[in-house]
Amino acid sequence: MDPILVSVIALVGVALLFDFINGFHDAANSIATVVSTRVLTPYQAVVWAAVFNFVAAFTFGTAVASTVGRGMIDINIVTPTVIFGGLFGAIVWDLFTWWIGLPTSSSHALVGGLAGAAVATAGWRTLVASEYQKIFVFIVLSPIVGILLAFTFMTGVFWLFHRYRKVEKLNRGFRRGQLISAAAFSLGHGGNDAQKTMGVILALLIANGLLAKGSDVPLWVVLSAHAAIALGTLFGGWRIVHTMGSKITKLQPVGGMAAEAAAATAIWGVTLAGIPVSTTHTIAGAIVGVGTTQRLSAVRWGVAGRVVWAWVLTIPGSFAVAWLTYLPFKLG
Repeated sequence: MDPILVSVIALVGVALLFDFINGFHDAANSIATVVSTRVLTPYQAVVWAAVFNFVAAFTFGTAVASTVGRGMIDINIVTPTVIFGGLFGAIVWDLFTWWIGLPTSSSHALVGGLAGAAVATAGWRTLVASEYQKIFVFIVLSPIVGILLAFTFMTGVFWLFHRYRKVEKLNRGFRRGQLISAAAFSLGHGGNDAQKTMGVILALLIANGLLAKGSDVPLWVVLSAHAAIALGTLFGGWRIVHTMGSKITKLQPVGGMAAEAAAATAIWGVTLAGIPVSTTHTIAGAIVGVGTTQRLSAVRWGVAGRVVWAWVLTIPGSFAVAWLTYLPFKLG
């Protein structure tokens, strides 16, 4: 068999492994609120989230995949070793932050990993500045949008129902509503995050002449990426579930529903626009937004601060791992 084809097949496998770890690592984003409010058991929650991660394959198209595959680094320097270095950097960072229980962004780990491998190959000129500027803008905007939308949703709910006296009946309604909001968020999570892996595979196929420039993402790539992230979600990331679901702020069903609905609204919008964002940043911001409607002290700002520091370090951390991973190939 052609050695190039063998390396491409192997790297598609590594990309799908990253996608699996993405689902495993980011399962907390989808299920933490619905588990912490006891609307679903952990097992029910991961199955619920995984199903909608996969259904997203038939919902959002491939605009984000095209952005990642054609726009972030110079396609002319993409080689199997560059892709391997980028994926390895992202995987190592994801596993490290999972182990210490921090909900960092798998998306930004991939962004940093690809950048590190590309810079190690041919310097900073290999990065498409406009695309990275957009990503850095949304690093700041996504949690802020999550906070504002969740605060607005919670305020609206309080205003609509503050005179309603049948509290138990109201809570049952919010518990059912949280099933819908959790499904909507999982759909957005699958729609945005699986496409980043599709983009890496697309770049690999184009760079090795297996697809023409400007080609659409093949159906087998779409289905395999969504299947991998859904399987990862099924295995869950229980260390991070605890941080997201209870350490940042205490949630009730109404708060869980508002946080998930706010994050889903934001993620659906940017996914349809073809912008890769962090689902982790968005849902964490939404949880903070819910907490602030009670009182500022309801948010555990020390935990939130640790999460923010992890976000700040994600791109440079995965960049450094990928850069060091690529160096032996370059020196050899």
